[in-house]
Parts: sequence; C-alpha cells; structure tokens
Amino acid sequence: MNTVQWGFIGCGEVTEKKSGPAFAQVKGSRVVAVMSRDAEKAKSYAQRHGIGKWYTDAQELVDDPQVNAVYIATPPSSHATFAIMAMRAGKPVYIEKPMAATYEDCARINRISEQTGVPCFVAYYRRYLPYFQKVKELIQKGEIGNVINVQIHFAQPPRDLDYNRQNLPWRVRPVISGGGYFYDLAPHQLDLLQDMFGVILHAQGYTSNRGGLYEVEDTLSASFQFESGLPGSGSWCFVAHESAKEDCIEVIGDRGMIRFSVFTFDPIVLYSERGRQEFNIPNPAYVQQPLIQSVVDHLLKRGTCTCDNISATPTNWVMDKILGKI
Repeated sequence: MNTVQWGFIGCGEVTEKKSGPAFAQVKGSRVVAVMSRDAEKAKSYAQRHGIGKWYTDAQELVDDPQVNAVYIATPPSSHATFAIMAMRAGKPVYIEKPMAATYEDCARINRISEQTGVPCFVAYYRRYLPYFQKVKELIQKGEIGNVINVQIHFAQPPRDLDYNRQNLPWRVRPVISGGGYFYDLAPHQLDLLQDMFGVILHAQGYTSNRGGLYEVEDTLSASFQFESGLPGSGSWCFVAHESAKEDCIEVIGDRGMIRFSVFTFDPIVLYSERGRQEFNIPNPAYVQQPLIQSVVDHLLKRGTCTCDNISATPTNWVMDKILGKI
C-alpha cells in the first residue's frame, strides 16, 4: 500500500466538516469512493468533494478494487455490520465513535479483526488534539500532585428537534444509536479519561427520563473506578435549562486541580500552589486530522496508531454498565 485510498460508507454531517476534508489534507491519503443509501445524497457529496465514484450499496463499495480502506460514518447500529464486511474483504476500517451500539457488537468486531489480522481504528480523535494533549501533559508533569478524584459535569438544553415527536433525531432512538445523547456524547469524555488514567474496571449508574420528550434516558448519574483504584463520577442532563448549561471535567489532585471542557474548548484552568493559570490551546481546523494522519501512517508502516478497536472497546463497556445493559 503506497497510498491509502478510502471509501466512505455514509456521508452525513460529520463527514462534511470534522473528518471528510481531513482525509484530503493528510499525506498519503485520498478519497476515491463514497456510499449512501440515498443516491442523490451520495452523488451530490461525490461531486462537491471531487470524489470519482459513488454507490448506494455498501458491499459494492467494499468490493471496489480501488478502495483499500473503509471509513464508516453511519449511525452506531450499523458499525459492526459494515466493519465486519470490510475486514473480511481484507480492508482496514476507521469507525466513527462510539465503536458500536453495544459492547457485544464491539466484541464481534474484535473477533473478526483478530481472525483476519485486518486493523480497525476508532475515531476518538480528541486524544490527538493539542488541547487534550496539554491536559495530559499537566497531569503527567505532576502539576496537581497525585490525582485523587475525577468528576464529569455535563448539562445542555433540549435541541429543537427533540420536541418533534413525529420525527425524533436518530440519536435519541436507541435501536439506531445505542442509547440517547449519553451514548453519543459521553464516549468522548470516557475515552479521554481512560486514555489518561487507564481502563475503568467498575461502573454503575442511575438513569431517568425527566423531560418526557422521548422515551430514552435524558438524565444520568454514575460512579466508576479505574484500574489504578482512582475513583470518578459523572452527571449528565440533556434537558437542562439554558442557565444550567455546563461542559466540564475536573481532575482533582492532592496539590491542585485541572478544569477543562470536552466540547466547547474553554481555556484549560490549572489551580496549583502557584495560583490560578489559564491555557488557551488552539486545535487544527479539521479536528480529526491528527488522528487520521496517525491511522494513515500506521497503514503505510510509517508509525503506530494506538486508537484502535481494543483501546476503544472499554468505553462501550462502561456506557453499557452505566445504562444497565450488561
């Protein structure tokens, strides 16, 4: 493989801004085909982005000899199906997060990857962003001493589409998404924390539907413990008043604290023996580009990408434990 020639399964919102343009920017990478069940959508995306081929059938895209790697950008319920289809064809996959709609589906993907020897990567791109690399650096340098607790605080108001009972967003339809907004947003938070502190071995949660806008949970509280014994907790509310809006993780040490956001990229705040410090860390224009570069380098044998299926699976396990699915 001299160039990674991608085929996209799915061409929705995430491919327009976060990921799609990055594939074209990365050295050794180009997009050669795209697929959507909606023919007009696939054709329009291909024409607008200068992609030579478009399909309405995923198997046809996977079978295209020009495609040697597959990006799966569909809702989570189909991740396992498409990933297994591609790996059995000998083609590496890069899957949008969460890795799948259930921990069980993650295990299925892992078995096929192991059996075929075909690599699988997952789009937990925040691990590679300068903003979160700075958080990790501050922790590793001992700026707050020994870390003794981690807390996630997240609240947001309902979205306009949440009020449309006749056509609810797929993200609050668990048969498609795996859960509600928790399953869509919490993966980034939980993956980052496990990247920083190791695998979470124990987790439990309490879930409720307080807003009544849809059937799935909209408010959750959870506690968890990392392999090192470090305890953590989290609270999520997706039907909060605007005044309660919050996006914050606090890492508490015995000599200070670090506060940072996951989605809004507010300045990182460090409280230490030297007082209060702020860090404004810019991220690249296309936020998935650093991770995609690492994936491409891995496939071209120029480096190693550790953001793979094995490291991504524990996040689904933790979410399913919190939701009582396992």
